[in-house]
Parts: sequence; C-alpha cells; structure tokens
Amino acid sequence: MKIYPPEDRSEKTRSEELEVRKFETLGPRVSLYFCYGLLPVVIVMFALLRFRLRDIPLERDEGEYAYAGQLMLQGIPPYQLAYTMKLPGTFAAYAAIITVFGETPAGIRTGLIFVNTATTLLVFLLGRRLFGRLAGVIAGASYALFSTSPLVLGFAGHATHFVVLLAVAGILLLLRALEYNRTWLIFGSGLLLGLAFLMKQPGLSFLLFAGLYVIQRKMTAPVHWKSLVANVGSLALGGALPFVVTCLLMLRTGLFQKFWLWTFLYAGEYGSIRKLTGAHLRAYLLGQTSPQALGRAAALLLFAALVLVTFLWSARVRSQGFFTISFFLFSFIAVCAGFKFRPHYFILILPSISILVGMIVSYSTEKLLAKPQVPLAAVPGVLFLLAFVGSIYLQREFLFRMDRLEACRHLYPSNPFPEALEIANYIKSHTSENATIAVIGSEPEIYFYSHRHSITGYIYVYPLLETQKYAMDMQKEMIAEIEAAPPELLVFVHMESSWGTSLSPGPRKYILSWMEKYVQQDYVPDGIADIGKVTQYRWGESAQSYLPRSPDYVLVYKRKSS
Repeated sequence: MKIYPPEDRSEKTRSEELEVRKFETLGPRVSLYFCYGLLPVVIVMFALLRFRLRDIPLERDEGEYAYAGQLMLQGIPPYQLAYTMKLPGTFAAYAAIITVFGETPAGIRTGLIFVNTATTLLVFLLGRRLFGRLAGVIAGASYALFSTSPLVLGFAGHATHFVVLLAVAGILLLLRALEYNRTWLIFGSGLLLGLAFLMKQPGLSFLLFAGLYVIQRKMTAPVHWKSLVANVGSLALGGALPFVVTCLLMLRTGLFQKFWLWTFLYAGEYGSIRKLTGAHLRAYLLGQTSPQALGRAAALLLFAALVLVTFLWSARVRSQGFFTISFFLFSFIAVCAGFKFRPHYFILILPSISILVGMIVSYSTEKLLAKPQVPLAAVPGVLFLLAFVGSIYLQREFLFRMDRLEACRHLYPSNPFPEALEIANYIKSHTSENATIAVIGSEPEIYFYSHRHSITGYIYVYPLLETQKYAMDMQKEMIAEIEAAPPELLVFVHMESSWGTSLSPGPRKYILSWMEKYVQQDYVPDGIADIGKVTQYRWGESAQSYLPRSPDYVLVYKRKSS
C-alpha cells in the first residue's frame, strides 16, 4: 500500500489511499495464503521448467551476445572483432553471466533464470503498488507465464529480457522517488532506465515514458517550476549517463567511429528499410487466419473489452489511468521500433499487459467482495487460475516432454543451431588456440562455442545483403579483412535462414562469386553437416568426396597451407 508523507498528501491522495486500504482489508477470504503463496509456487515452477531445457543450443542472437561477452572477458572491446548494431549493455550482462555460470548454453540459461525471477518479482511489486497485493500477485504470475512462452521465444536469452528487468526496476524507483519527492532517487531511476537503453535501443521508450509521467505528476498539483525542472533534469541526467560513459570508453579504445556507424548510422538505415507499408500490413493480416491465430485475436479482443470496462467502472483504476495507459503505449512503441515484429520483441510489452491482467482480476474481486450476499468473490481468481493452467496445458509438449534438440527444432525449424555445436567442437579440437576462423553466414554462436576469434568483424552477413547504402562497402570490407589475414578454417552456411534472403544469386552475387574463387584457390573441404531429418556429418578426407543430399548444409574448409 502506498503511504504518502504528510506534506504530500492531497485530498485526492488520501481518498486513493483509503480505497486501497478498504480493498486490502475487505476480506480474509482473499487471503494472504493465496496472494503470497501463489507467486513463489509459480516462480519455482517456471524456474524448474527453464532449468530442464537449459541445454537448448544457442540461437544466433544469443551466440552474438555470448561471443561479444567472451571477447570482453579477454580484454577485447565491443565492435573490434564483432560488428553489430546492438548497444553493448547486453554484451556486458552476458560477460557477467558466463563468468558466474560458465561458457555454455546451460550457464547462459541458468543466468536467465535469475533474470526472469527478478523481473517477475519486480512486476509483482509494481502491480501491488498500483492496485493492491492481489493485482501484484496476478501480474507477477502472468509475467512468469508470458515470458516463458515459446510464442515469444522466452527460453532464449534475448536482450529484451534485460531491457525489461532494468526498465521495471527504474519505474518502481521512480514511483517511490515521486512519492517522497527525492531528487537523488529520480536520478537513480534515470540511471536504471538509461541502462535499459544500453541493453537495446528500444529501451529508450521507457525513459521517455518516465519523463512524461514525471511531468504529468508535477502538473496535476500547483506547479513548482524549480521542482519540475530539477526532477526532469535529474531523470535526464541519470538516463544519459550510461550512454555518455559508453561513448567515452569507445573513444578511449579508438573504436568510436565503428561504434557510431553500427549502432546509429547503420541502425537508422536498418529502420528505414523496415517501414510498415499497406502491402506489408495486408500480407500480415492475411497470414493470420489459422485457427490458433484467430483464437489469439479473439482473446485479445476480450482482454481489451475487460480493460475498457474496468476503466469505466472503477474510480481506483481511473486514478492510475495515466500511468497504466501510458506505460502500455510506450511499451507498444518499444515493440514497434523498426516495424519488424520478431517474437522476442513482444517481451517488451509483457510487464504492462501483466499489470492490466492483475488490475482486471483485482477490480472484479473487489466488486464481488463488496456484495457479501453474492458469494462469488473467488470467481475472478478461479477463472485466472483456469486460464493459467490451460495455457500451460496447451504448451505441455514443449514444456514437459521435448528434449533439448526437439525443443530447438520446434522453436527454430530450418536453422543450424544444433549443428553449430558439432562444427564448433570439431574446430576446437582440430585447430590451435590462436587459430582464426571465418563464418560466411550468420552463425556467431560457432565463434563462441569454439573459443576461436573471427578474422573479420562481420559475424552476420544480413547487413551486407540489405537494400541500404552501406551494403556494398560492407561486402568489400569483409572480403578485405579475410584476404588480409586468411583464416585457418572457413565455414560456409548454405541455408536461407543464415542469409536472410533466398539462396539464388542477387544481392549476394558479389560475395558468393568472390568466395567461390577464393575457396578454390586456397582451401579444401574438411567437413560437412548435411542437415535433414537426421544430420549427416563427414570430417577430413571423407568430406571431400561427399555430396550433400539436402538443400541445407554447412561446409567447413581448411586452408591448404595449414
């Protein structure tokens, strides 16, 4: 329950507090056993589910973060051997995780268990602060469920998990800072939100939300301009500090130009080629006609209707209306950055949705408790539990039965993530520790597994093939970096998922023509992973005469002089 200091307690604030206290004491029937017993059970259950599948092979985003974090632990700064448009916060988070839990998929996923648990608790605290303890528990349980779902690729350690952790922590601290009018706490809130941005650029949306909320709170009372300027300034200063420090560190390493090119200039180009046109929207909507998609659409419409009814009929909910609606809208903006709706982007909106779920259940229970002659107060909670259990049941195959390889194929069909482990193990056992390699494709997890450095900073080929102005220069630079210091092994990934385009000539004609001549001149086949229902591996001389039977395969070439 919120407790306001005497000097900050307006008549409206006191009435809000009385409403919350009334609900909190409305009945031991919504007991502490339910409220504070459900959440630990949910946290432990999802931690165990994540732990069971902790060995799922890394996907390429995880491989990127893990490789960059591994390099940082070796004293190699970001953007020196790994070019990426992501800001370096998640690299540092991965460096910390693999230091504590080990440089393995299991170690990374174990670290993610702690990140997810912390975020679940923070969502619970935020929901409890806004709408009471029942809302908090429902919000926390909802987040634990949503963020583990295969629909958002929740088992993978995407940057969005780290963004959400810091964003919710920063917002919670902001509410406390405004409650007690503590400028230094507002600065701390900005610092956390600035770190959320450093994890990934869409995190900026949460800092903007915080700024708007500070202004709104200060404008509802008689305006003290000095206080308003001090609060907004402290928030902005805290929010900017992590990025400023990062820029200074990049300047010190001599990599600022490369850092700026990838994280802002190229990132701007990337966003410009992802505009949501009418044709894209029609294609997207026409593709959402499966029974499952229509069922999800119906559930979303029902959820929106319940939110609307709750706002119309509850004064207590309306008192938090600006915060709740703004939080949802800015979370949605974060998801929409670049207009490329990848499943894990939706993790950014899960805290706000979870808060809304908690709000609906809490409000419904409150209304039914207010009418003791109608013994239906448990109905909202029971309905939530049924929906909660039903959602787990629908995902039972993945959550309880699939092994790590089946789960990987289920989540990432037509991707060479299991094969990357085998290829990396071969590289590690057949090269020296100082050997360099190059992957012509987009599989940075091979570098991480093998503990071998890339001879080129282009750990993805996606940017080289996009319709953006830097693409051809990037292709030429990648070729120049490889030719300047030929790698001992060269890995070619013949899969559409690793290129982002079809495997027919086109934007890849230049780089593929170069590779064909370069390999014929200086390399011989040394391994192949022929990817079908059962992947066939050939190593050494046996790989030289093997012809792949599948259109999807990965070739390993060895330099002739080695």
